[in-house]
Amino acid sequence: MLDKTKRGWWKSAVFYQIYPKSFQDTNGDGVGDIPGIISRLDYLEQLGIDGIWLSPVYESPQEDNGYDISDYEAIYPPFGTMEDMEKLIREAEKRGISIIMDLVLNHTSDEHRWFQEARKSRDNPYHDFYVWRDGRPDCPPNDMRGVFGGSAWTYVPHLGQYYFHQFAAKQPDLNWDNPAVREALYQMIRFWAGKGVGGFRLDVIDQIAKVPDEKITANGPRLHEFLRELSEKAFVREGLVSVGEAWSADVERAKQFSNPDGSELSMVFQFEHICLDQKGEKWDVIPLHLPALKRCFDRWQRGLHNCGWNSLFMDNHDLPRIVSRWGNDGAYRVESAKMLAAMLHGMQGTPYIYQGEELGMTNIRLPIDQYVDLEIKNLYQERTARGVPEEEVLRSIYARGRDNARTPMQWTDGDQAGFSDVRPWLPVNPNYKTVNAAAALEDPDSTFYFYQKLIALRKQYPIFQDGSFTLLLPEDEQIFAYRRDTEKEHLLVVCNFTPDTIPFDRPAEFENARLLLSNYEQGTGPLRPYEAQIYYLSEETQ
Repeated sequence: MLDKTKRGWWKSAVFYQIYPKSFQDTNGDGVGDIPGIISRLDYLEQLGIDGIWLSPVYESPQEDNGYDISDYEAIYPPFGTMEDMEKLIREAEKRGISIIMDLVLNHTSDEHRWFQEARKSRDNPYHDFYVWRDGRPDCPPNDMRGVFGGSAWTYVPHLGQYYFHQFAAKQPDLNWDNPAVREALYQMIRFWAGKGVGGFRLDVIDQIAKVPDEKITANGPRLHEFLRELSEKAFVREGLVSVGEAWSADVERAKQFSNPDGSELSMVFQFEHICLDQKGEKWDVIPLHLPALKRCFDRWQRGLHNCGWNSLFMDNHDLPRIVSRWGNDGAYRVESAKMLAAMLHGMQGTPYIYQGEELGMTNIRLPIDQYVDLEIKNLYQERTARGVPEEEVLRSIYARGRDNARTPMQWTDGDQAGFSDVRPWLPVNPNYKTVNAAAALEDPDSTFYFYQKLIALRKQYPIFQDGSFTLLLPEDEQIFAYRRDTEKEHLLVVCNFTPDTIPFDRPAEFENARLLLSNYEQGTGPLRPYEAQIYYLSEETQ
C-alpha cells in the first residue's frame, strides 16, 4: 500500500474516475449515489486502484451535471448526505483508496449564495466576486461566445451590467483578481482537506486568470501567480494531490504547472492527444492518423521527463468511449480495449481509468430526445437551424457526444444492468447483456483482469515510473512501439492498432526479454489483430 503522507506518492498510483450519477443507484430514483459508490469499493479494491477521482457531488441545480456548484460545502441530496460522504472517505481509506474531489474554481452556479448577493446591487460586498461590465441590453461588452453556445455575456437589467460566463449562463465566472474570492475558495479547500480527502482535480484551472476585455480566457497573465498562492495557502497538508485540467496546456506550460518543486500542481490533464482526430471543432470527426498520435505522446513523454508530471488518460466524463473511438467496438472489442490500455499504461505519468473502461464499455446511439447533455442539445439546435442535415449532426453526436461516457455503469446482465431497479436518468447501453462487471469477473481473460495486471506491474517495476521514453517506428501507420529505459531496467511496448495481422521484428536487444503481458496467448511471429505485448529486461535477466 502506498504511503500517502509522502510527497509524490501519486507517481506510483493509478486513479479511477467515478461519475456518481451513473455509477450505482441504491435508493431507486434512477440516479447513482454515494452509498452506491461505497457498495462497490470492494470491486475497486480488487481492481487495484489507489484513488478515486470523484466527479462533483456538491449541491447543484445540475445545469451542467454538477459542474455548476451552488454550495461547495454541501452534498447534492439525490447523491446522499455529508454523513454518506464522510463514510465514503473512511471506507475507501480502509482499502487504501484516496478520494480526489472534483473542484470547480473558475465559476459557480448562479444559484450560489455569492451570486445571489452579487446581483442585488453594485454595492453588495459579493458583487465583486464575479466579472461584471457596464453595457446596454442590446450591446454586450464584446462578441465572445460561451463554450456551450450563445454569448458569453448575460445582461442584468436592474444593474445595467453584464456578467461574464465562459460556459452556460447559469455558470457565472468568479473574479480571481479579488483577494476575498481567493481566500473564500482556500477556506473551502481546507474544509475538505480536514475531512480527509486525498486531493483535488481542478476543473478548467487554466481559465481562472481570464481577461475578457482582451478576449483572454486561458493562460491569463496572473495564472501562475494564482496557482502558486493556491498551492501555498490551500494545499497545506503533506501528500495532497492536485490535478489541473488545462485544455490549453502545451509541454512548456505543463512544466510550470507540474514543476517537481511542487510550487503549483502535482500534475496536469492536457488534451493534445485527444484533439488529433478532429478538424477544428471536436464535432468534425476525421480518422486518427497514428504517426501523429505517436509524435504527440513522444513530445510529452520526453518533454516532461524529470521536469514535470503528466496524467495518462483516454476516457473521461467529457469524452466518447475510447474503444469506440480508437479501437474496434465490434469483433475485436476486447482485444482493442486491452491494446489501448497497454499502450497508455506503459508510459510515464499517472494513469486514470474512467468507470467502465476496464470493462471495454462502448459508445451508445440514442434518439435525439433521449440525450440529456446540454452541449449535445445546443449543438443539435444550432446546426440543424443552419441547415446541416440531421443525419450529419447525429453522426457527430454518436462519435463525440459526452453522453457516450455517461450511460449507467454495467454491473450485471439483469434489469437496467444492475445499476438501478428503475429506469435510469440516461438509458443503459443495450450491450450490457454481454458487457458487464459480473461477466468480466467470471472470465480470467477479461479486460478487467488485464487492467488489474497492468496496475500491479506499475507497482512492481520502478521503470514504469522512472524510465526514459524512446519512440520506435515513428512513421509506421499500423504499429505503436516504444521503449522505456533506466540504467538497470528496459521495457518494450508493442501495439498493433489494426484488425490485420502484421509482421514485426523485435529489436535485437529484446530478443531474450521476458514477456510481461500480452492480450493474446503467448506466441511469437506476426502481431495479431490489435495485439499488445510488453517485454521486460533487467541486468539480472540480460
